[in-house]
Amino acid sequence: MPRPPNYEFQDWWNKQRENGHDVVPEKYECTTNSDNINNNNNNNNHHHPNSPFLTVEIRNPSSDPAVDKEMRARSVRQLSGIYLLKLQQIAYSVVYAVIYVVRTIQSRSASDSSHSRFYRAIKWMLILVISLLCFELAAYFKGWHFSPPTAETAELMVEFVYATWLQVRADYLAPPLKSLGHTCIVLFLIQSLDRLVLVIGCAWIKFKKVKPKAAMAYPVGKGDDEDLEDYPMVLVQIPMCNEREVYGQSIAAVCIQDWPKERMLVQILDDSDDLDVQLLIKAEVLKWQQRGVHIIYRHRLIRSGYKAGNLNSAMGCDYVKDYEFVAIFDADFQPTPDFLKKTIPYFKGNDDLALVQTRWSFVNKDENLLTRLQNINLSFHFEVEQQVNGVFINFFGFNGTAGVWRIKALEECGGWLDRTTVEDMDIAVRAHLCGWKFVYVNDVKVSNLSPFGEFYVKLDGKITLTFFFLLQCLCELPESYEAYKKQQHRWHSGPMQLFRMCFIDIIRSKVSWAKKANLIFLFFLLRKLVLPFYSFTLFCIILPLTMFIPEAELPAWVVSYVPGFMSILNILPAPRSFPFIVPYLLFENTMSVTKFNAMISGLFRFGSSYEWIVTKKLGRSSEADLVAFAEKESDSTFPRSTSESGIAQMNRLGVTRKTERRNKLYRKELALAFILLTASVRSLLSAQGMHFYFLLFQGISFLLVGLDLIGEQVNTTSS
Repeated sequence: MPRPPNYEFQDWWNKQRENGHDVVPEKYECTTNSDNINNNNNNNNHHHPNSPFLTVEIRNPSSDPAVDKEMRARSVRQLSGIYLLKLQQIAYSVVYAVIYVVRTIQSRSASDSSHSRFYRAIKWMLILVISLLCFELAAYFKGWHFSPPTAETAELMVEFVYATWLQVRADYLAPPLKSLGHTCIVLFLIQSLDRLVLVIGCAWIKFKKVKPKAAMAYPVGKGDDEDLEDYPMVLVQIPMCNEREVYGQSIAAVCIQDWPKERMLVQILDDSDDLDVQLLIKAEVLKWQQRGVHIIYRHRLIRSGYKAGNLNSAMGCDYVKDYEFVAIFDADFQPTPDFLKKTIPYFKGNDDLALVQTRWSFVNKDENLLTRLQNINLSFHFEVEQQVNGVFINFFGFNGTAGVWRIKALEECGGWLDRTTVEDMDIAVRAHLCGWKFVYVNDVKVSNLSPFGEFYVKLDGKITLTFFFLLQCLCELPESYEAYKKQQHRWHSGPMQLFRMCFIDIIRSKVSWAKKANLIFLFFLLRKLVLPFYSFTLFCIILPLTMFIPEAELPAWVVSYVPGFMSILNILPAPRSFPFIVPYLLFENTMSVTKFNAMISGLFRFGSSYEWIVTKKLGRSSEADLVAFAEKESDSTFPRSTSESGIAQMNRLGVTRKTERRNKLYRKELALAFILLTASVRSLLSAQGMHFYFLLFQGISFLLVGLDLIGEQVNTTSS
C-alpha cells in the first residue's frame, strides 16, 4: 500500500505565517528592479492547508520608480546604439553589393541591348508594373480589394486616387487591352490550326509511305565497268569564314565523295580574315590536291555581300559553265560519301526540278539543354514542315546548305543576291516564282545496319578505308546562348526584309493565285511574322498587364491548355525529347523576345536587321565521335588511311583551343523576367492559380536565360 502523505511540515508552515513570523530570513530576501514581480497575485497566498506546494513571497524593499525609469532609458539607448551600428554595417554592405552588381552588369551586359529602343520600352514597362504593384499592395493592406472606395465616398486623397484608377482602368485601359488580347488569341488559334494541319499531313505521308522517287540509282562503290557519261558534272562549294574548328572535317567529307573525280570539282570559298586560318585551309587543300582530288582554294580580297557575295563570286568563274549541278555545304557540315549518288538521280527525267534538299542531323544534339531544345524545333521543321511542303506543293525554303541545285535554275532566277541576310530563302522564292520545283529527301542513308559505316575510296592509287556516320548530312548546333541568339536574330529578320522586297514580285509573277496566297499568307505572314508577334505580345506583354487590369483577364485555356497541346505537337518528331516538354514551352516563349525584335527590325529596316555574324562552331562533338570510332576499330584487319586526320593536322601545326567560361548578362531578358515575376506577385492577390504558376515559371525561365545559365558559356580562342 502507498505511504500516506505527511502534512506536519505544511501545518507548521501555516501556523508560523498566521502568527506573523517571517519564514524566510531577511538575508535570503530576493530583490528585483520590477514592481510587477512583488506580490504577483494576492490569491497565491491562499492555498488549501493540505496543499503540498509552497508559497514564497519575493520582496523588493528598494523599489524606486525614478531609478527604474532611468535604468530602462539607459538600456534602451544602449540597445539603440547597437542596432544603429549593425544597421550601418548592413547598409554599407548593401551599397557595396549594389555597386558591385551594377559594375558587373555593365561589364557583362550584351552590347546590342543597352541602347536599343526596344530595350528602353521594356525598361519603362518594368518601372510601370513595379509602381502598380506597390500601389496594389498598399490597397490590399487597406482592404480596398474587398470593398473598393468610390470617388464620392473617398475621405482621403489616397482613396480618391485609387478610386479614380479603378474607373480609368475599367473605362479606358481594359477595352483596348482586351481587344489586343482577342486579336492575339485569334492569331494564336490560326497558327495552332496550321501546325495541326501540318502534323496531320505528315502522318498521312508516313501512313501512305509517300516518298519522292528517283528515276535511277547509282551503284554503291566504284566499279571498273562504270560509264563516266552517266555521271553529270558536279560542282561542290564550301563557303567558310574563320572556321578554324571545323574546316578539316568538312573538306575531308567532301573530298571522299563516291563520285568520279573527273566529274567533280570542289571549291573552298574562304572569306577568312585571320591569316593563320587561311594558311591552315590552304594546307588542307594542298594535301587533298596531292591525293588526286580536284579541289581549288579561293579567297576574296573584297569581302562584300557576306555568304551570298562569296557564292556569287564563285559562280562567276569561267569553268562553271561546264558543270550542270552545284552542291553547297556549310563549313560545319559533313556529308556522307554517297551523298551525290543519293541526290543527283532525282534530277534525271525532271527537267523542271531545281533543288534537292536533304535533312540535317546534329552531332551535338545531346550536348546540353540548349542543343536539346534546338533539336526539337529543327526536327519539326525538317520532319513536318519541309516534308509536307515538298510533297504537296513542291516548294519550301532552301536551308542554305546540304542541298544540290541545278545551275540553270540559279542563273534563270538571277543568281545569288546579297540584299538580305537570308540569301538561301531569297533564291528559293525567286526560283519558285520562275516555275521551278523542289524535292525534299528525308532519309538519305547508306545502310540501316549500324550507326557507323565503312567506305573504300581510291586515292592516288591506294585503297583507303574511310569511316562515317550513316545519318543525314551531319552538322553542329550552337552550344552557347549568345551564338544561338545571334543566329535566330538573323533567321527572323531576314524573312521580313525579303517579304518587303519581293511582295510586288509575288503579285506580278505568273504562278497561280494559290501559290501566291501560300507564299504571302502562309510562308511569310503566318509562319514568319504572326508567330513571333503573338508569342511575345500575348505572353510577355498582355498577360502581365492583365494582372494589373483584371477586367481584361485572359482565360486559363489560352495560358496553359493550348500552349501545352501545341508543345506536344511540336515534340512529336523527336519523341525522345518528351521529358523536356515543359522547358521547351518556357524556352520558346523566352526566345520570342529575340524573334519579335528581329522581325520588327527586318520589317521596318532597322540597322540590326542587316547584321551578319557567323555562327560560332566548336567542332567538339564530331571530333570526339570520330576519335572514339577510330579507337574502336583499331584492331580491324582492314587497311587504314595513310593520311593524317584533321585533328592530327591541327595539332601538328600547333593549333590549340583555349576555353574561357564567362557568363554574360542580357538586359532585355532580365527586364522581362522581373516584369513577369512582378505580375506573378500581383496574381497572388487575386488568387489566380493558373496565371500565377505560368508567370512564375516563365519569369524564372527569362531569369535563367538573362543570366546566361543555359547552354555553354565558352569563348573559344586560338593561339
